[in-house]
Amino acid sequence: MGKVEDAIATQLANIQQRTGKSLEELARIARECGHSKHGEIRDYLKTALGLGHGDANTLTHHVLKSEAARPSTEGNAADADVVDALYAGPKAALRPIHDAVMAELAGFGEFEISPKKTYLSLRRKKQFAMLGPATNTRVELGLNIKSLPASERLLEQAAGGMCNYKVRLSKPEEVNAELISWIKQAYANAG
Repeated sequence: MGKVEDAIATQLANIQQRTGKSLEELARIARECGHSKHGEIRDYLKTALGLGHGDANTLTHHVLKSEAARPSTEGNAADADVVDALYAGPKAALRPIHDAVMAELAGFGEFEISPKKTYLSLRRKKQFAMLGPATNTRVELGLNIKSLPASERLLEQAAGGMCNYKVRLSKPEEVNAELISWIKQAYANAG
């Protein structure tokens, strides 16, 4: 399994532990709730089981085998394949950087991974980070944090953008304690 899949498996295991229900029981609840649309089922699970947004969203994706398991009707890659597509061809060498960041994130707690065409949006109640290849030699991690001193590594972005800061990563070793502390701050502020 890849790092994203490992994070999802951990999240599903945590949902089962918190609710005291097996994945089969949770799936039955979702299927029998009387709703058919993803957002309606997600919101039902939040209310009925007291799940957070990210947990309810992941469980709904799992139950519906939604976009993460099949191609979209617009011909875009399935969500599960987006990461592979992001790091295909000349960007393949960047995948270990992505995996190193995601491995660290897996230990933070619940959050939603929302694949886009060129990056992953990482969300709790709001987006706390964006991760994706910027060039053939660099991955960029956008962070939503306030009041950190900008530096050569932590690049402050113009107001009104998707993220307050950007970090450029060119090798897995750059996923270090300093970077993880910034991500933790962004994660904490988003939930």
